[in-house]
Amino acid sequence: MITLCGVLAGEVRAGRQPGEALLRAARDCDGLADAQATVLAAARFGGDVPDALATAARQPGAEGLRGLAACWRVAVDQGAGLAAGLDRLSAALRAERDQRCDLRAQLAGARATAVMLAGLPALGLLIGGALGADPLHVLLHTPAGLGCLVAGGVLEGLGVWWVLRIVQGAEAAA
Repeated sequence: MITLCGVLAGEVRAGRQPGEALLRAARDCDGLADAQATVLAAARFGGDVPDALATAARQPGAEGLRGLAACWRVAVDQGAGLAAGLDRLSAALRAERDQRCDLRAQLAGARATAVMLAGLPALGLLIGGALGADPLHVLLHTPAGLGCLVAGGVLEGLGVWWVLRIVQGAEAAA
């Protein structure tokens, strides 16, 4: 979407009409991949391009088309500059992408911690076996061991679920 907005703005600045500019921009980049046929048909044959863009924006990953539709509608209805609106939309989409990347990088530590904590019980069993103890025999063949195994498994599962829920909540909030 960012590339599409940049190419489209360049085409409009070069003097092309918005419909023709959209056709050329779509050809140069794949920003309209799934919605291309409907939007390009509207641009080619004088249809309602903002409406086609808004409809195409409902597809996953094409949310930026909603902003493009708004820029197009304002430019056509109010006479505002389409290129300036596309530049602002491109900057906003770029900032949003950068924010998502930063958030993923910040949450990578929490994910790595969850994975490490999930592997600690297995490490404990390996260390116990290396020291000559038989931790699997104790866990699987004694009542106290079975109780510890069940309680530890439940707590381990809840802990991993909790950390993943926190990470997903942080991603959804951003």
